[in-house]
Amino acid sequence: MSTPQTLGELRTSQFSEKRILRRGVKDELRENLLTRLKAKEPVFTGIVGYDDTVIPQLLNAILSRHNFILLGLRGQAKSRILRALAGLLDEQSPYIAGCEIRDNPYAPICRRCKELVAREGDQTPIAWMERDERYVEKLATPDVTIADLIGDIDPIKAARGGHELGSELVIHYGLLPRANRGIFAVNELPDLAGKIQVGLFNIMQEGDVQIKGFPVRLPLDVALVFSANPEDYTARGKIVSPLKDRIGSEIRTHYPATVEEAMAITAQEAWSEREGPELLVPDYIRETAEQIAFIARNDKRVDKRSGVSQRLPISVLENVISNAERRAVLEGSTLAVPRISDIYAAMPSITGKLELEYEGEMKGADAVAREVILSSIAKTFDRYFGATDFKQIVQWFDLGGQITLTDNTRAHDGLKSMEKIQGLIEKTEKVGVGEGEAPEAIVSAAEFILEGLHAHKRIGRTEDRVFTSGEKPRRSERDEAREGFEPDWERSRNRRSFN
Repeated sequence: MSTPQTLGELRTSQFSEKRILRRGVKDELRENLLTRLKAKEPVFTGIVGYDDTVIPQLLNAILSRHNFILLGLRGQAKSRILRALAGLLDEQSPYIAGCEIRDNPYAPICRRCKELVAREGDQTPIAWMERDERYVEKLATPDVTIADLIGDIDPIKAARGGHELGSELVIHYGLLPRANRGIFAVNELPDLAGKIQVGLFNIMQEGDVQIKGFPVRLPLDVALVFSANPEDYTARGKIVSPLKDRIGSEIRTHYPATVEEAMAITAQEAWSEREGPELLVPDYIRETAEQIAFIARNDKRVDKRSGVSQRLPISVLENVISNAERRAVLEGSTLAVPRISDIYAAMPSITGKLELEYEGEMKGADAVAREVILSSIAKTFDRYFGATDFKQIVQWFDLGGQITLTDNTRAHDGLKSMEKIQGLIEKTEKVGVGEGEAPEAIVSAAEFILEGLHAHKRIGRTEDRVFTSGEKPRRSERDEAREGFEPDWERSRNRRSFN
């Protein structure tokens, strides 16, 4: 069945005048949501960890026909949720062809469309918009003007059409009117200047606004949704009280409650489907990357008000995979298996995402990141090897054994070195890696065990990734310089000078 192309054809179609006039955009969202709920179909896809917290509140706000705000720290899927709302709109919706604000064919509100319908009648041309075209998003910044959001006078329109500057026909409509009969989302709402926020609540409540000194009434049919970070209320701006009063629901988002939920999000979002060597990412690598965010969120050196975005483990995992991929290509392997050393190589994707308190700033982002990684390794290691006996392995190092494992160590070379350590290869079965597995997988699992023992101070490791006995090895001058320590000879000289 072809879609109607004129107002007359529209009147005799399923898009009847009574149906379209009766359903505002909020009614449309509500009805389509109820249909999905009755059919037990998923309402939002790709949103993990909110089923019992955020989603029920969000559905209640839609059913109540509220304008609402999502309030939460960075990296809590606020923008993803707002964009998913478009899925609750009708697949297609008619409007008067050529209209900037996509006027309702049966009840136009702009002067141009009113005059067109009066002149053309049933021959008024009709166009159609898809649901994605009905979602308009604006990132709030302090330089946004009322002209950007509402509109302004366009002198060129006046000159070309021979209209007076006081005529509605010379208005250039802003983003909000262009979202008419759709959803208008404003991200980081507190960044909008107070006078701009006043313009928002005036048009959403009373439907009128003043543009360049003359009043324009625009009874827009818009669902307004917002997002904000709680810290923004004091750090960069605030939401003016009259606007807060007109927002029907305030919904608070949160970080994943469990590591399993966080791993599901990261697996969904991280870019891991790549061309090149075959990729095998062990679960303990995924979990360690995820634990970094959990531990950082509880670290007193990390700013709690800023939060630790869920983008951190996503970026870490992508960097870890890339480092393993690079190693596989260089050594001519067809299999890439990430190791714990690859997580240390992914530090650039960690340090930039940690907002540090004074204590953390004094210690340095790199040092804090290394300690967080080590704690993450220890926590993951305990889950896999909590009650495992490692005396044989520890004893090998205590008797003077050493092994060097960097992120560039070839798999076959690493395996050859590890086979000297009694009992090490056998322990990899705990993470599902048997002796017959590929060298890349065995080396990755064995290095995880050594790193876990180092994290629990059972064995030592230098900054050059030489695993040694648990007794603290003498620092090389290179290590001491890297960590801000004086060399032994310098400390001795200072002590002599002091005495």
